[in-house]
Amino acid sequence: MNAPFLLPPLVDDLSLAYRLCPARGRQSALAVLLHGVGANEGSLAGLVPLLPDHVTTALVRSPFAMGPNAFSAFAVSFTASGPVIDADQAEASRLRLAAFVGELQARTGIAPARTVVAGFSQGGIMSAGLALTRPQAVAGFGLMSGRILKEIGPHIAPAAALAGVEGLILHGDFDDRLPAAFADQSAALLESLGVRFTQKRYPAGHEITRDSALDFAAWVARLLPAA
Repeated sequence: MNAPFLLPPLVDDLSLAYRLCPARGRQSALAVLLHGVGANEGSLAGLVPLLPDHVTTALVRSPFAMGPNAFSAFAVSFTASGPVIDADQAEASRLRLAAFVGELQARTGIAPARTVVAGFSQGGIMSAGLALTRPQAVAGFGLMSGRILKEIGPHIAPAAALAGVEGLILHGDFDDRLPAAFADQSAALLESLGVRFTQKRYPAGHEITRDSALDFAAWVARLLPAA
């Protein structure tokens, strides 16, 4: 999505580089947004104006450079049998994201219970990876056109800890990069873990549509109402 406003400057003083978009009203919640592979932090800027006025938003840049203004959390190849990832990079990025979220919460004064992490494609993968392994770090996670890596299995938190986190799965029925079957697999896993979640599907491809963006914003508003 294209940014309809001037992006704040890139800051590189925490574990990950980011652009911080202050709340338009009295700050009482935090949204951490993560981009897809080969994109950059500006690609989700179009979501910012849709979020409630009390939400401060961090647009986060993934740590591995792929080219000019192109970054990823881990290398991935799309094969006939499905995506093949660099598991070591994915794990390093998960730990780095966990550190970043804690650092940003300390800086902004916003508690984990008032924080959501969400992303598109690979950004959604990282969001789910953080929330399911460190549920104490966030109130919820958004998985937009993404999936849940099997590699995080050994690190998933106990059911009692996961009871405090909520998920959102948004996916296009015609996604040709990460087919909609991944959304169903994610939903089945969350059900087995006892994680509360909402799932919505759209007549769309591998993209964030206006409808899915509005549904994401409404979910944030419900999960993190103004304090």
